[in-house]
Amino acid sequence: MRRVRIVGLAAMALCLVACSGGGNTVAGVGSASPTTVPAAKVSITAAGGDQVNPKTPIVIKATDGTLSAVTVTNPQSGNKVVGDFSADKTTWTSNDTLRFSAVYQVVATAVNKEGKSVEQKGEVHTLTATAVAAPSLFQAPDVANDFGVGLIIGVKFDHDVNDKAAAEKALKVTSTPAQGGSWYWVSKREAHFRPKQYWQAGSTVKLETGVYGQALGDGTYGGPDVSATYKIHDAWVGKADGNTHQLQAFHNGELVRTAPTSMGKTANTPPRGPTPTFNGTHVVLGKTAHIIMDSCTYGICEGQPGYYKAPENWDVQISGDGEFLHENLATVSVQGSQNVSNGCLNLNTDNAKWFFDNFNIGDPIEVTNSGGPQLAINNGHGDWAIDWATWQSGSALHG
Repeated sequence: MRRVRIVGLAAMALCLVACSGGGNTVAGVGSASPTTVPAAKVSITAAGGDQVNPKTPIVIKATDGTLSAVTVTNPQSGNKVVGDFSADKTTWTSNDTLRFSAVYQVVATAVNKEGKSVEQKGEVHTLTATAVAAPSLFQAPDVANDFGVGLIIGVKFDHDVNDKAAAEKALKVTSTPAQGGSWYWVSKREAHFRPKQYWQAGSTVKLETGVYGQALGDGTYGGPDVSATYKIHDAWVGKADGNTHQLQAFHNGELVRTAPTSMGKTANTPPRGPTPTFNGTHVVLGKTAHIIMDSCTYGICEGQPGYYKAPENWDVQISGDGEFLHENLATVSVQGSQNVSNGCLNLNTDNAKWFFDNFNIGDPIEVTNSGGPQLAINNGHGDWAIDWATWQSGSALHG
């Protein structure tokens, strides 16, 4: 039985009876027939049985009359629920976000054709979830005005999602022009989306979650939805080759600069041993004109062999564990011939400044022949380092 409690306070319609003027009647002329105007009736509907899903709107309907007033209140918060009347004022439908585990008090008034009013009261109980998994954006849209063609978008939940397929069906990505793509579940709480190839330059990409009130398994339901629109700028792609020790820059497919570089060393030299740059496509995460690079951030601190703390300029970050394109004057003599860095791509001043000025968040840097392992998906935005077949297998719907 639906748990919608209703108390009726109905006004009785009056029956009007015409009386004759005397005891006699004229053939063919009788007393007037009684006329009854039905009382207006109010019903409160919200599908869902004993506990209504909060994504289901509350609907108030009047029959034999029209609605003159509707108030729906959450007494726990004191907030009133926003809704709209139909054009003929026979229906009121909520268009607000309802809460989980709430009792909404409804007071509705309707009038019949004779102007007689009836008031109806009731309660709507929303379901209680074991947990509410609220989504947030993997890539915030406000960190840049626009993004590179290597943009990775996605959703993070603050609780485990056990029914990934249900969640994925509720997630919606649209792009203009249309480019398709697939989801990949990094964990029970995080899913990323990308197309097979880079986004087209000039595209617009929109992400909408649509999970609110969606059952996500084991009593967990989706929390309030989020959405974002991303603008894709010109195609800027860097290609770094560990064999040639060159970093090339392509703008909309055209080679516009070649810079000698020194990547991470592969030799087992003390004190750290090999520190090769990760292979695979990196994505620019951010940039800082001047930074202090401190080896203590990865465990080699002051007093230990190999410790350094050095100011570096024109720093473009390309991985989560501290790989950058940046100026390094100490390695200029071997840039273009040897890989001697701690994992970064070292450049001279002019080249570092040029890449800093032209490369921005979402622009891909493809690293090959570095001698290092593949960049992991959780090390910045290592998603493009995963081949397309493997990426598709990470979808709950296509895997």
